[in-house]
Amino acid sequence: MFLGIDLGTGSCKALLLSSDGAIVAEASQAYAVHAPKPGWAESDPPDWWQAVAKAVRAVVDGQAPQVQAIGLSGQMHGVVLVDATGNPLRPAILWADGRATQELQALEALPDTLRHRLANPAAVGMAAASLLWLKTHEEALYQKARWALQPKDWLRLWLTGKAHSEPSDASGTFLYDLLADTWAFEVMEALGLRPDLFPPLVGSAGIAGYLGPEAARHLGLPTGIPVAAGAADTAAALLGCGLKLGEAQLTVGSGAQLTVLLAEAKVDPTLRTHLFRAALPGQWYAMAAMQNAGLALEWVRALLGLSWEQAYQEAQSVAPGCEGLTFLPYLTGERTPHLDPLARGVWAGLGRHHRRGHLMRAALEGVAYSLREGLEALGEAVSPHGPLRLAGGGTAHPFWQQLLADVLKRPLTESPVRSASARGAALLGAMALGVRLSVSWQPSETTALPRASYEEGYTRFKQLYARLAGWFGTH
Repeated sequence: MFLGIDLGTGSCKALLLSSDGAIVAEASQAYAVHAPKPGWAESDPPDWWQAVAKAVRAVVDGQAPQVQAIGLSGQMHGVVLVDATGNPLRPAILWADGRATQELQALEALPDTLRHRLANPAAVGMAAASLLWLKTHEEALYQKARWALQPKDWLRLWLTGKAHSEPSDASGTFLYDLLADTWAFEVMEALGLRPDLFPPLVGSAGIAGYLGPEAARHLGLPTGIPVAAGAADTAAALLGCGLKLGEAQLTVGSGAQLTVLLAEAKVDPTLRTHLFRAALPGQWYAMAAMQNAGLALEWVRALLGLSWEQAYQEAQSVAPGCEGLTFLPYLTGERTPHLDPLARGVWAGLGRHHRRGHLMRAALEGVAYSLREGLEALGEAVSPHGPLRLAGGGTAHPFWQQLLADVLKRPLTESPVRSASARGAALLGAMALGVRLSVSWQPSETTALPRASYEEGYTRFKQLYARLAGWFGTH
C-alpha cells in the first residue's frame, strides 16, 4: 500500500492507497492559521507535525507493515525558514499572507527577459516576496537560516532528514526558471537573495529520502520507508483526479484555482495567469488563482451566525442578483486577474429590504463572479465551450454547484475523487518504486448545466471593483 500526505492550509489529509489503486482509508486533522497582524497569515510547523501524526495513525491503523512508500503534497508559495537541523526559526509565512506589498516593487522591476522566464505574475504571498520581507524586517533570522522551504518540503525534511524541493512547488516561488526547469539563480542575484537557501531539486516521483527512526515512531510506521519528493497541492490534485492534457478543472477550497493541463510551457503574454510545472515530466499547467473562495464564504457564514445548511437554505430563498446587492470577496487581496494585494471585501447596494439571506447569497455570487473573471483571463488555453471538472471540498452542495454552472456558463462534471491532492501524493509514492497505478478515473455524469442568467450581476460586480480599485489601501 502507498501513503499520501497532503499538508493543506488549514488541515492535513492522509490517504492510504492499495496496490490496485483503491482508496483504503482517509483521515483529516485541522490546525490553526494565525493572523498576528491584519493581512498576515502564519502557521506553526510544530502544529503540522502533530496533525500529520494523528492523520497518518488514523489511516494506517494496524496496517503499518504494508506501507511501501510515502508521497507528499502541500500548499504552495509559503516560506518555512529553518536552521541547519530543520527547526523552524519563526512561524511559516503562508500563501495568503499580504505583508510583502512593498517588496512587490523589486519583483516587478526585474528585466522583462527574466520575468518571461519566470512565466508568472509577481504576487504577495509568493516565496520571493516573503523572503525579501524577511531579509528587511527580520534580518538576523534571515541570515541565521540554513533553508527556506516550501511547507511540504519542510515536512519531508522532518521525515527523512534530507532537504530537497521539486519542480512543481519550486515553480510557484517566483524564483524558478520555467523554461530551463531549474532554480533561477540569476533572479536571486538580481533580488539580493541568498541562493544557498534553496535546496537541490528532485523529480516529483523521485525518491528524496527514507523515513528516519524518530519520524517513524512519531507516525507509527516502520523505519526506512522510501519518501517521494511529491508535488504542490494543485499539481498533485491534477494527477490524483486523472486530468488529461487539454482538460480544465475548477478546484474550490480556501482559495480557488482554474487549471488546464498543457503539453508545453505556454507563457501568458499578459502575465495575469500562472504557469507551473505539473507532477509528471513534460507537463505544465496554466492556472488562474483566486485567493478568496471558501475563505471568504466561511467568514461570511460565521459572521452571520449560520450553519452551512442554514446558509444554503437562506441563500436559496433570495432571487438571483440579490435585489441589487453585490459582494466583492477580496478579504486578503486578489491575484487573478487583478494582482491587487490591497483589494478588500465589500458589500455594496445595501437597503433596508435586504436580509441575512441576501448577504449570504451575495457572497456566493461574488465568489462565483471572481471565478468567472479567472476563467476569462485564461483565454484560449481553455476550450470555449467544454465542461469544467469540479473538485475540492468547497463544491459539494447542489445549489452552489448550480450557481457556479450558471455564472460560469459551463457544464460542470463532479470528480469522484474527494482528496485529490492526497491521492496524487500516494500515486507519486507508488511511482517512486516504479509502480504505475491507474489515474484515469472517469468523472461522473454532468453535475450541473447552465440554467439562469447572471449577466447583470456580473457586470455590476466588475464595475464595482473598477470604481473602488483606487480607493483600496487608502483607508
